[in-house]
Amino acid sequence: MIELSMHTDNLRCLSGSFEQAVEAAKRFGLPYIEFGVVDGQDFIQGLGYAPTVSLDSNPLRLRRYLESHGLRTSQIDAGYPLTGPLGATFGVRYVQRAIQFAAALGCRFVDTTDGQFKPAGYSDEQVLAMTRESYRQILEWAEDYGVTVNIETHGPYTNDPEILDRMLNFFPTDRLRLNVDTGNTFIAGGNPVAFVERFLPKLSYMHVKDVSASLAARLRGEETGIAMSESPIGSGVNADNIQGCIRLLKRAGWSGVLSVECLGTDENLAASVDWLRRQISTA
Repeated sequence: MIELSMHTDNLRCLSGSFEQAVEAAKRFGLPYIEFGVVDGQDFIQGLGYAPTVSLDSNPLRLRRYLESHGLRTSQIDAGYPLTGPLGATFGVRYVQRAIQFAAALGCRFVDTTDGQFKPAGYSDEQVLAMTRESYRQILEWAEDYGVTVNIETHGPYTNDPEILDRMLNFFPTDRLRLNVDTGNTFIAGGNPVAFVERFLPKLSYMHVKDVSASLAARLRGEETGIAMSESPIGSGVNADNIQGCIRLLKRAGWSGVLSVECLGTDENLAASVDWLRRQISTA
């Protein structure tokens, strides 16, 4: 069964709060919500102008709050870049805390990724060696807490299918899997359908982003990731690819969550959710 979620990050560019994102998910009848976490305190989040959650907050109280709105957490986004020395220094602890938080929420997935740029002064092999050791430490926690860690296609390593294949096979475990981001893969110059087809056995989650024609003309092949779709999903140049991905998933009998990532106005969210529901029902 394919179900829908939405990322609270949709409201970040609108300076929206976590509570506003929850209300939006409820308003559009979504069963799930996904959110990013802050390791410590952030004044913008504290003032209510960022839709993130502090890892210092009480996850059991948060779980009750979400359940009171008919929502469950589909994934926690802990996307601090794990590639390179800073990932080893800061990212490992951050993801470990996110795993603990997810387990308390009853959330199955924690999202991780690489950086926007390759670390200066290191070869790809050196970076991958460091990244492997970071995931080793993270997966020890994932195994103990019963949480699956996803690798998201976002940067220069994860959008390279050969390197991504190596990363997904760092260790023989079912706790390390894949979150394909349709917008990031497309803007990096890749084909989201080909990614899903190749990595379907490892796929456990998907971020769904469309890409406007103007953004694609400016950035495709130049960047490896975008925050969200500025236009409603289904109205951009990535719509056919998203349709193709959904058809693949339906034919394979895949069961999981597609998380809506678009600019979080009511108009955009309504159009995106309606379009995705039609694709899921007719694919």
